[in-house]
Amino acid sequence: MTVEGAEPGTVRPGGRTARVREAVLRAAGDCLAERGFAHLDLADIARRADVGKTTVYRRWGTTTGLVADLLVDMAEQSLPRTDTGSLIGDLKANARLVQRTLTDPRQGALFKAVIAAATCDERTAEALHRFYETRVEEWAVCVEQAVARGELPPGTDAQEVIRAVSAPLYYRLLASGGPLDEAFADRAAEAAAAAARAGAYRG
Repeated sequence: MTVEGAEPGTVRPGGRTARVREAVLRAAGDCLAERGFAHLDLADIARRADVGKTTVYRRWGTTTGLVADLLVDMAEQSLPRTDTGSLIGDLKANARLVQRTLTDPRQGALFKAVIAAATCDERTAEALHRFYETRVEEWAVCVEQAVARGELPPGTDAQEVIRAVSAPLYYRLLASGGPLDEAFADRAAEAAAAAARAGAYRG
């Protein structure tokens, strides 16, 4: 995506293009958190971001295009993986990061809105899948390191272990309810670690 009138690769990172993108994505995230995907409107986003409507329409085109770029930005801005030196320490760090994100007043509402949108819009779903794959791939390294240290059986599917950590947190957020606190996050990490040690994720 490029600014109107600019050739690809000619706009300096950190220049006006970056400032416009930052303002628009922040406004889009605020609107999603406040009102949900159904009420996302490009003209309203432009007004909130104090950006010309033409710029928003030409750069993003549709609300789904805007949400897709928002997810790219969220992946880029996510906190880096924690390396504690032990499997359970790393998995708990992952679980607590997910827990803090989902219970944050803005971020939790934002994720709910995006997940809801993904159930009925293919482009949003694809963007959401890419977002999570990016995060899973980053954190899977800690499982691979645990295999190398002998904490887990050879052949353990590292990405499946990471998915098993966060799955209960998302289930509680979206389906079952109940407190989504640090203790619950730790239990999710411990359960995934125990299953991985038992060989549940081999192959």
